[in-house]
Amino acid sequence: MAKKDSPDSEVTEWLNTISAYERTFKKWEGRVEKILKRYRDDSRGYNDTTAKFNVLWSNVQTISPAVFSRLPKPEVTRRYRDNDPVGRVASIILQRALEFEVEHYPDYKAAMKNCVQDRFLGGRGIAWVRYEPHFGVPDDGFQITEDADEAQDESEIPDDTEKEVIEYECAPVDYVHWREFGHKVARTWEEVTAVWRKVYLSRSACVERFGEELGNKIPLDASPKDDKKISKSDDMENQALIYEIWDKETDSAIWLSKSMNRILDKRDDPLELENFFPCPRPLYATLTSDSLEPVPDFSLYQDQAKELDSLADKIDGLIKALRVRGVYDASVPELMRLFSEGEDNALLPVKNWSAFSEKQGLRGAIDLVDLAPIASALVEAYKAMDQVKQQIYDITGISDIIRGQTNANETATAQQIKGQYASLRLKSMQNEVSEFAQELIQIKAQIMCKHFSPETLTKLAAVQQMSFEDQSLIPQAIQMLTQDPLMSFRIEVAADSMVQADEDQEKKDRMEFLTAAGTFIEKAGQAAAAEPMIVPLVMDMLKFGVTAFKVGRTMEGEFDKVADEMKAKAAQPQPPKPDPAMAKVQQDGQLAQGEMQLRQAELQQTAQASQMRLQMEQQRDEHAMQLKAQTDQLKMQQELQISQQQQAHEQFMEQSRQQFEQWKIEFETAAKVTIAQISAKTQMDAALMAAESAASNEVTEDLGGEAETAEPDHLGKLADMLGQTLQAIQGMAEALTKPKTIIRGPDGRVSGVQ
Repeated sequence: MAKKDSPDSEVTEWLNTISAYERTFKKWEGRVEKILKRYRDDSRGYNDTTAKFNVLWSNVQTISPAVFSRLPKPEVTRRYRDNDPVGRVASIILQRALEFEVEHYPDYKAAMKNCVQDRFLGGRGIAWVRYEPHFGVPDDGFQITEDADEAQDESEIPDDTEKEVIEYECAPVDYVHWREFGHKVARTWEEVTAVWRKVYLSRSACVERFGEELGNKIPLDASPKDDKKISKSDDMENQALIYEIWDKETDSAIWLSKSMNRILDKRDDPLELENFFPCPRPLYATLTSDSLEPVPDFSLYQDQAKELDSLADKIDGLIKALRVRGVYDASVPELMRLFSEGEDNALLPVKNWSAFSEKQGLRGAIDLVDLAPIASALVEAYKAMDQVKQQIYDITGISDIIRGQTNANETATAQQIKGQYASLRLKSMQNEVSEFAQELIQIKAQIMCKHFSPETLTKLAAVQQMSFEDQSLIPQAIQMLTQDPLMSFRIEVAADSMVQADEDQEKKDRMEFLTAAGTFIEKAGQAAAAEPMIVPLVMDMLKFGVTAFKVGRTMEGEFDKVADEMKAKAAQPQPPKPDPAMAKVQQDGQLAQGEMQLRQAELQQTAQASQMRLQMEQQRDEHAMQLKAQTDQLKMQQELQISQQQQAHEQFMEQSRQQFEQWKIEFETAAKVTIAQISAKTQMDAALMAAESAASNEVTEDLGGEAETAEPDHLGKLADMLGQTLQAIQGMAEALTKPKTIIRGPDGRVSGVQ
């Protein structure tokens, strides 16, 4: 009996198969390594001054975004477009879940980008899809998983046992390096029966994947960088190299360690995929029908690329040779300073100018190398480079339109035709990339439908945002998805969905859809109104036209609902068509009855008009009488008001006249009093002046004209006289200014003043 770690026949068979692949593709791998060095320009050394033209980098950077620049949009539709509401809801759930997986996790985009780059460099891009459940212990106690023994009695399960439940699930897409992928040697991909990839695991990953006992035995002696045995002293992290092999002939997946020469694990059809392989057909460059060894694109124009490098180096040399070189007369040292110190509008002094001029000046003292042949050679080198680049563009199919270069002399039609022909090969590349992306999404969809729980699918699809009618069909739709998704549904990826979207084209498509649908509905509505029996046919034709448009697929459910309602309405029993003869008799009777009803209506209208006319005349007379009575009453009221106003005016005038008379008497009396006061004041002033004059004379006489030398007794006498005079004057003033009393008679009139 062989030892446990010794290789058995199955291990030996797989090791031989792997070795056969490595021998067959060794030459291709060496070519790819050279191409990668050329792409990264690793061949240039620090002391290498050779000029190069990296056309490989330019072409890859031009074509890659033309075939893949954004995430694809998966489209899930029913395969046969039947009127199946459950299938429609199932396709919506699967499409939403796929969109979430593609957009939410960055692995898909990274894998697609790396695969596209590998396709245009080495000629082969590979991606791998896997199922990744994440487990956790529930907080609410023990829960039996699906793979538990059904016959086991729950009472036999210990209380402290912890069972894991799924927290969340995903189907990641792994990029597989071109050196880490292999398959059984075959002529075409359809003949391949086994594929594998190299997986590098750390110690903890080995223990987690294969258990503690076996995981600790796997040697960590490989490196992802060069895939060679490394020593423990190497600075690079040591990892275990595991071969993950999928054999279609036995429908089994095998995990093999080359270092241990043993199979670590083996499982029967783990993913239950339709084509078994967890990877799609690789994204190949040029292939022939006798080998799966791809021919890199660069190999087809590497001679022209070398010629470009040679021309680039020659052009660099010619440019360096475009320098002013020559000889000059050593007897005139100033000429050396001419090119080193001479600036714009600067002159250099020359000693012994007469001797210098006799030697024809600069013409006789300096001689320069002719640069015209060098410049001409440089122009020809540039022309040759353009021709070589055009040859490369013809080989690769990169035209001037794709590179954004146009000729201003060409018409728009000519440029459009050139662009259509130039895009033929580009369109083929885009289709290949879209098919690769589509197969990846199909594998992801199968994993999701077969291994994801219904809760995960409904959560990813956000079914709570769907309509109420669709939510009622979710359980049946989930059941349909778990059976065979690729048989019931189409999962497609359009090539134009992975390049930059053309908003104008999308608007044009929407308007085209609305125009076509509107025109058809208008014409079909007229036909259906004339003949209700053709409504089902009309609705089927409308749905057939709508589903042909991408923008119409989102409204497919509404069309189904309307179609069902219209068909149900058309299926209701219709009244029988009448006999033409009976219809004519009925029509004549209806016409006669209509004429009779019309005459009766005319007579009735005439009688109603006469009655209305009499009522209007009567109402008019009554209104005229009422208006006359109101007018007379208003006239009497106005006359009475005028009479009262006249009486009031006369009374007012009499009162005004009496008041005026009284005011006149009072004014005259006041005038008399005022005149008397003025007269009295005048008399008083005169008396005062006379008294002052008399006193002055008397004093003068007494003093004898010597008032200045008068004695005091004379002054006292004079003061007494002046005081008496002032008292008399004051008394007269009081009598004059004393208020007067107006005396009125019994009738109120003024009779005098006191």
